[in-house]
Amino acid sequence: MGELAQRHLTPAANAQVAALLKGEPEPSLAGVASWADTLRKSSPESYKRTERWHYVNFPVGTCAYRPQRDCPDGNCVVGQIERQRAILGDRAQSLSARRDALKFLVHFVGDVHQPLHSSNRKDKGGNDFQISLRTDLQPEAYAQQNYVDGVMGTNLHSVWDYYILASKGVSASLYADRLSALPWPPKLPSKSMNPADWAGESCKLVDSQRLYPKSHKMDSRYLDAQRPLAERQLEIAAKRLADLLNATLTD
Repeated sequence: MGELAQRHLTPAANAQVAALLKGEPEPSLAGVASWADTLRKSSPESYKRTERWHYVNFPVGTCAYRPQRDCPDGNCVVGQIERQRAILGDRAQSLSARRDALKFLVHFVGDVHQPLHSSNRKDKGGNDFQISLRTDLQPEAYAQQNYVDGVMGTNLHSVWDYYILASKGVSASLYADRLSALPWPPKLPSKSMNPADWAGESCKLVDSQRLYPKSHKMDSRYLDAQRPLAERQLEIAAKRLADLLNATLTD
């Protein structure tokens, strides 16, 4: 998503991104996209403080966002997209603060378009919906103990976070090439630049697209069936991230 978005930045915004990410191991939007998650290992206290920023939970039966109810003190993905964008656009902020804001934004715009990060079910966005996934895709090192005889013990949230796209078996760069070859811009569900609306759209997909399988046993058929939706959400997220950064970083 980050690489696809960066291909559609204005020259001015691209220059700002390069200046802000100078010195990063991978100084690109794709290179910093997972930073907000890697805090879990590199800075556990920072991750604990920011963990609530990756998602928003709606009450059962509604996808209508109410800030005081759903995002007290701005501690949800909607509130943090707004907050980090404000920091990024404030030239009076320190370089390090604006750099972190950019890295958070890349990640959170992706998160809010992954439907299970904006859910109205009582299972922590699919984290409590356990899945036995038959797959040839090797898990990352930390999850190896859950992979036995070709079956991965995981949950529905992780299926959407990782397995649907990763099981395609292509690199992020090649994925971006393939998606870039499609008509641009992608058709958007709305022209809204309000992250609360983006979260509401994702929430509605949970039921309308039947994201929850009938069985807790899963194989490639589910991954293949849901991949077009996951790719569409990735395209939409890239378009909106590019628009957001162009508006924020272009004078």
